[in-house]
Amino acid sequence: MKTLFIIIDGLGDRPIPKLGNKTPLESAKTPNLDFFAKNGICGLIQPFQFSWQKYPTSDISHLALFGYNPKIYYLGRGPYEAVGVGIKLKAGDIALRANFATVDPEGVAPRPYGASGNLKVIDRRAGRVEKTHSLVKALNGITTLGVKFLIKKSFGHRAVLILRGKNLSEKITDSDPHEVGKRVKKVLPKNKSKEATFTAKVLNEFLEKAHLILKNHPLNKKKRLPANYLLVRGAGKFKKIPSFYQKYKLRAACVARGALYKGLGEILGMKFVKAKRATEFLNTNLKGKFETAKKTLKKTDFVFLHIKAADTFGEDGNFYGKKAFLEKFDKNLKIFRNLKNVLIVITGDHSTCSMLKSHCKNPVPIVMYGKKKNGVEKFGERACQKGGLGKIKGLDVMPKILALAKR
Repeated sequence: MKTLFIIIDGLGDRPIPKLGNKTPLESAKTPNLDFFAKNGICGLIQPFQFSWQKYPTSDISHLALFGYNPKIYYLGRGPYEAVGVGIKLKAGDIALRANFATVDPEGVAPRPYGASGNLKVIDRRAGRVEKTHSLVKALNGITTLGVKFLIKKSFGHRAVLILRGKNLSEKITDSDPHEVGKRVKKVLPKNKSKEATFTAKVLNEFLEKAHLILKNHPLNKKKRLPANYLLVRGAGKFKKIPSFYQKYKLRAACVARGALYKGLGEILGMKFVKAKRATEFLNTNLKGKFETAKKTLKKTDFVFLHIKAADTFGEDGNFYGKKAFLEKFDKNLKIFRNLKNVLIVITGDHSTCSMLKSHCKNPVPIVMYGKKKNGVEKFGERACQKGGLGKIKGLDVMPKILALAKR
C-alpha cells in the first residue's frame, strides 16, 4: 500500500468552557474525519520532546513522526528553515532563524563588542515588516574574521542567517530574548570549546555591524517601528543524514508551505511538490493542496501533507477560529475517501492549547485508515484514546505505518 501522511500542525488542544468543555476538534463538525475514525484504527500520540524542553516543538516532533530519533538526527532548527527557503547548505555551515526587530534607538552607538545587551526589544517583528529585501541585500555577504555571513528572506519579518567558514560550532545561545521589553542577549558559547567561543564572538561582531547598517538604512529612517536589529535563534550545524529512501526504500514527496516543513522534507530526501495558492493561514487553498497530494500519490510511495493554520489559531488563543478551520479542513478531506490501496494517516505534530496560547504537552489523536478497524465513533482527543492503537510515542508511528502498509 501507498501512504498519505497528513500532519495538522497543533491539532490537539484542551477542553474549553466556551465550547461546552470540548476541544476545538471535539466541538467541530467533522463527518469525514469521523468516517475515517469509524473505519480505521485510532489512538493517541505522546509527541517527542527532549527533557530540557518545556513542550514539544514542530521540528523535533515531525522528525520523530518520520521515525528519525531526534537524539541522533536533529540538526537544530536553523538548517531546516535554511533549506526550506532555498539555501544550498554545505557541510559545517551554521544556520540560524532570524527576525528583523525594533530595538530601543536610544542605546549607545557605536558600542564595543558584546554590548548589544544595552538595547531593549520594542517589537520582535518590527511591526510585522514585509518589505525587507533591501535590508537583506545590505547585510548579505559580510565577512568577519574569515567567516562569511549569508542572509536570505523567509517571509514577512523572518529571515535565515548562515555562517560559512572554518572552526564553527552550533553550540551557541540565542540573541533573541523571546519577549518584548527585555534586553537583547549577548550570544554566548554553550561549552568551553574554541569553536563555540569563536562562533559566539564572530556572530556578536556581525550583529553589531548589522545593527549599525540597519539603523542608518533609508528604509528605516521614517518608520515608527524601524527594522533596526537582527534577532537570531535556533543555531544548528548542517550535515547529511540518511534519506527517507535509504531508510525505508520508499519514494517520498512533501506537499507543504512553511519553510520549516519544506526544509525538513528536503533534508530527508523527500521531493518537494508545490501546490498553487497554498499559505499557512485560514485562506490557504486546501482543495488545491489535497488535489496536489492525490496526484502525487500516483507517482510516489509516500506523501507527507502538512497543514498549518490550526496551530496559528491556537497560538493566537482563537479557539473559534481553530474550530472553523478544522471544519474547513474536514470538508475538503472528502477527496480522499475513495482512494484505493492507500493507507491514510491523520494526526498532529503536537497540541497547541488555545487557552494558553502556546504549544502544550497534551497527547494528539491519530487515525490510520485503510486496513484495520476499531469502531471509534468520532475523531477527537477523548474518543481516540479508546482506539486500538492505544497511547503510543511519536517514534512508534512509522513502524506501525510500515506494518500496516506491509513495507
